[in-house]
Amino acid sequence: MFKTFFDVLEPGTLDGTPVLVAATAGTARHSLVLEHALRPLFAYLRAVVVPTGVFAATEDFASTELEQRITRAAGELAALVGKVSPADASGGSSRRTVDDQLAEPTPFEELLRRASEG
Repeated sequence: MFKTFFDVLEPGTLDGTPVLVAATAGTARHSLVLEHALRPLFAYLRAVVVPTGVFAATEDFASTELEQRITRAAGELAALVGKVSPADASGGSSRRTVDDQLAEPTPFEELLRRASEG
């Protein structure tokens, strides 16, 4: 039924559209739906899928890891639509556009420091 919705879309409707794939299920046994069903579907439709997919089983809702995955995926989506860089969307103190970040990249030492803190 789900795929039938996408079957009736006009060709080209999703061309170049940024997409974040996410799903929930009762158990982790369904976690591969993102990589084996949704990502190929949106690739076929020529949408631009962010690298991080978000899957949550019932037991994931109590974890901080789920929040981190959501934040990372949302940052990637924001970067694709050109609003902010992924680093800024995941909790940076100031919002910089991707163009600003390319003009003044974050020094590698700063990236290492941030990674060791979080």
